Amino acid sequence: MATTGRQPAGDPFEAMGDGHRREILRLLGGGDRAVHELAAELPISRPAVSRHLRVLKQAGLVAERADGNRRIYHLEDAGLQVVQDYLERVWGDAATRFRLFAENSTTTDGR
Repeated sequence: MATTGRQPAGDPFEAMGDGHRREILRLLGGGDRAVHELAAELPISRPAVSRHLRVLKQAGLVAERADGNRRIYHLEDAGLQVVQDYLERVWGDAATRFRLFAENSTTTDGR
């Protein structure tokens, strides 16, 4: 999927803070979809889905392409990579600290 080369205007973590947006991302993980297809899978209105997609798009997590008079949405690889890189860096550091703590601690009975 092509990227635009622009920096996203929104925060991807803030965008993912909403459960409906996370569900939209999950659905798009299964393939490209139009707004009406997403709305059919969610307990919210089509206009609400469009608003959520706008937030996800501003955060760089989804992109759209025209297909006649419809807009087809897909996951934006570059935006998702930013999230993945951050999580790997944070959790990688946490896992390293935990391992060091576990290796350097003893139980209360001296073992």
